[in-house]
Amino acid sequence: MGLSAAGPPGKRSAASGRAGAKAPSGGSAVHEVTSVGATYIGRFAPSPTGPLHAGSLVAALASWLDARAHDGRWLVRMEDVDTPRCIPGTDQLILQQLAACGLMPDETPLWQSQRGALYQAALDSLIRAGQAYPCTCSRKDVEAAQAARGIERSRFTELVYPGTCRNGPTQPGRPQAWRLRVPAGTVYWHDRRLGAQHQDVAAAVGDFVLRRADGLWAYQLAVVVDDAEQGVTHVVRGADLADNTARQIVLQRARGLPLPHYLHVPLVLGANGEKLSKQNGAQALDLSAPLAALNAAAQTLGLAPAAQATVPGALAQWATQWRDSYNPARD
Repeated sequence: MGLSAAGPPGKRSAASGRAGAKAPSGGSAVHEVTSVGATYIGRFAPSPTGPLHAGSLVAALASWLDARAHDGRWLVRMEDVDTPRCIPGTDQLILQQLAACGLMPDETPLWQSQRGALYQAALDSLIRAGQAYPCTCSRKDVEAAQAARGIERSRFTELVYPGTCRNGPTQPGRPQAWRLRVPAGTVYWHDRRLGAQHQDVAAAVGDFVLRRADGLWAYQLAVVVDDAEQGVTHVVRGADLADNTARQIVLQRARGLPLPHYLHVPLVLGANGEKLSKQNGAQALDLSAPLAALNAAAQTLGLAPAAQATVPGALAQWATQWRDSYNPARD
């Protein structure tokens, strides 16, 4: 299969894990990824900020095929916690697009916007344990603090939080976000395509946000809570999300949760060489030709063109190829 460890062309964030890293033999600061149970549960979790395009179909198809290769279940979850960016009706359009491509979830889809009580309970638990704290810093405050230290942030790196409010909010009266108190040390994990990865989250990201100052839930908290609550064992998603993995592992550890297996698949790139998105010309999938769209997605994943003329036939062919290339016994 064409899922090479090198991944697609393009720049990777400096916060990303580095392939080939080896975990030290000891040390309490090192976080090793532990294995989940034998029952496979995978998921596709789009944000309804626009219809599915060629890039998002690659992630959907890969996660569906991996679930089928493991004789597991495949879930769909709408990641709509950033409500101002979500477009009304887009969630239903995405479900229609998936159905047209033969990608039907095995359970009723979930919407993150309806799960605030679960996120609040998780945050409350972290607060009680002293693992989360309030922060009054705005993004401009963080940028100014970094500039004062002579640190310039490039487009492809994280804005590292310097820990300004770790000992208490520095600007009382301003809206408060909540941040995770990230422990020192390196996180190690294995990606099923990219290989050995590692990241020092405290140095590369700093204490990251769990709930924003405007009251909206942060992606990292919502995805970790939902994956655990839904019993997700395998996360298959685009390579652009690989550098979120270490943060999620830190949060999973803080919550005492099992860690999924990870697989980050190649991206479809826009004309500017960056990830295909609405910002660089991504067009909605043509629902009148789902097999053509699926064939393009399969090609990105290194799968042979469909010899079958129907969507079910093509999916069955690719599921066999995926099973032969990603032997579930190795996962």
